[in-house]
Amino acid sequence: MESRFAKDVLDGCTLSVRVHPGAPKNGVTGVHADALKIALTAPPVDGKANEALIAFLAHALRLPRARIALVSGLTSRAKMIRITGKSAAEVAAAFLPVETC
Repeated sequence: MESRFAKDVLDGCTLSVRVHPGAPKNGVTGVHADALKIALTAPPVDGKANEALIAFLAHALRLPRARIALVSGLTSRAKMIRITGKSAAEVAAAFLPVETC
C-alpha cells in the first residue's frame, strides 16, 4: 500500500503529520498536502500537543512511546515523526482509509 504521508527508512519509517491542537477530540481527520491530519485535544502550550501526538501515535500503532520520535516541527503544526519498527505500509494501514483533501 503506497502512502504519501509515510516513507520507509532504515529500521522503520517517517510520518508527515499536520496537527490541529485544541480540538474537541483526538483522531485522524484526513490527509492534506501529503501529511496525515491529526486532531488533538491538548493545547499547543509547553509541548503538551507534542506529547499528546506521540501518545496518540503510540496507542494507534501499538508501539511503546520510545519508538516514536519528533524529528522536526517542534513548534509548528507541520511535523515529521520517526517511527522505529514499523514500515510505511504498516503505518498507512493503521490510519487509512481517511479522506484526502
